Amino acid sequence: MANAPVPRAGILDIQPYIGGEQTVPGVARVIRLASNESALGPSPKVIAAYKAAAAEMHRYPDGAATEFRAALGRHHGLDPARIVAGAGSDDLINVLIRAYSGPGDEVLYSAHGFLMYPIGARSAGAAPVAAPETNYTFDVDAVLNRVKPRTKLVFIANPNNPTGTYLPRGEMKRLQAGLPPHVLLVIDAAYSEFVQRNDYDPGTELVDQCENVVMARTFSKIYAMGGMRLGWTYSTAAVADVINRVRQPFNVNAPAQAAGIAALEDMAAFDRARTHNDIWRPCLERELKALGLELTPSVANFVLARFPPERPARAAFESLKSRGILTRRVAAYGLPEHLRITVGLEDENRAVVDAVKAFLDGR
Repeated sequence: MANAPVPRAGILDIQPYIGGEQTVPGVARVIRLASNESALGPSPKVIAAYKAAAAEMHRYPDGAATEFRAALGRHHGLDPARIVAGAGSDDLINVLIRAYSGPGDEVLYSAHGFLMYPIGARSAGAAPVAAPETNYTFDVDAVLNRVKPRTKLVFIANPNNPTGTYLPRGEMKRLQAGLPPHVLLVIDAAYSEFVQRNDYDPGTELVDQCENVVMARTFSKIYAMGGMRLGWTYSTAAVADVINRVRQPFNVNAPAQAAGIAALEDMAAFDRARTHNDIWRPCLERELKALGLELTPSVANFVLARFPPERPARAAFESLKSRGILTRRVAAYGLPEHLRITVGLEDENRAVVDAVKAFLDGR
């Protein structure tokens, strides 16, 4: 309509983010391996803390998330004053983009990086710039070669979603050292708790050594709290001050804060989740490779499988779905030949392997 409200230029160019499917019509028990949710679910202590907070739902939460940030500080050995809580790390990623970029600016990320980076850039009026990867891995030189005076932020998911690859500590230092001081490096470490490599750091070292680095973390993955929307950043005091000026005043609800504290205190549940992944990811990788699929080496709680042209990923997705198994198509990430498969429970992992075998066999 001629007189209807018109959004800012570029908004309608955004392709909305679409999460993994959750249901299959006619299937009672769906095996959900599309969203990298923790196979074991949340700690009983987390559930108890969430329920206990229900009686106070008529009260506003602590807008500063004081106790939650203090718990994070104790757990990770960080200064709580430099931690900011958010409704998932997505919330804080969008705040950073809006705070540090706008029309005429550029936001740089890798070609197969998380889709929320270009979406956030476009929503702020900035231009997203994708740098090519090497072997499905963030390429430091390719990114640095694309830094311009207009570049305001560089995003790296480490480990990366959806490839599962990571950059070691030395490469991360080289990336930061090659950036101009005015460029903010945002390290999205959503899957960091799953990494068991001696040469990996989630970003705390660089934050403590540099003025232009932010680390973002989430409780959606190993802590199995995706439905609660809880995340946080660690940065310099100056960057934390900027985030606090831009974020919503009550951006983290009270049950989420209480549940987050309980999650940090239950190390037994954390260890069970990581041990489960350490056992079953290699097993899933081995079984899928034995079927002839090409897998990208992953350090997270999912695998990226490439299907052959004669048995394409799109058809594989539909075949598995017809059997009540939901995986993730990643064509929007520039990976149309692949499916991303979350590590599930033992029976779920065996079911997806059997279903893939049946598909490849033409059954």
